Amino acid sequence: MRFGFHKFRKDESGAALVEFAILLPMMVLLFAVIIEGARLLWAYQVAEAGIRDATRYIARRAPYDICDTSGSLSSYQSELETIVRTRLNGDPVTAGQITLLSVSAGLTCTTGNYRGAVLPIARVSARLEVTPIFANMLFFGSGDTLATRTTTISDSSRVFGT
Repeated sequence: MRFGFHKFRKDESGAALVEFAILLPMMVLLFAVIIEGARLLWAYQVAEAGIRDATRYIARRAPYDICDTSGSLSSYQSELETIVRTRLNGDPVTAGQITLLSVSAGLTCTTGNYRGAVLPIARVSARLEVTPIFANMLFFGSGDTLATRTTTISDSSRVFGT
């Protein structure tokens, strides 16, 4: 009997397969985390570009004397939302995984030693909800999912006007 056990201990065929089976779940999890992290960074960059485009749009469309006339940016709300939504839905990586919750525009009238008496600054903000792509797969059917992330991205620019 001792001889059989000793022979079994010395036999290493299949050891690599066992080691691979032990490491495979960790490798798959690491791969999922890398993919999800890269996708989140990409999604943030795409959303930021959409906000930047909307801010540039409002900086050129709003009248330069908007502070003198006590105007507001509320009339541009639907156009700004369309710009941001088009940027988000036009990207194949982010389509369907990022939900635009709201877009808002604000105006700040800054006084100082400028060419005009008052300098208008437009600010566009968007609230986004990001759904992880591996939300259901990481919990192996337990019913739990990864929570969605809600973030706010904003940008501001001087109003140059039309």
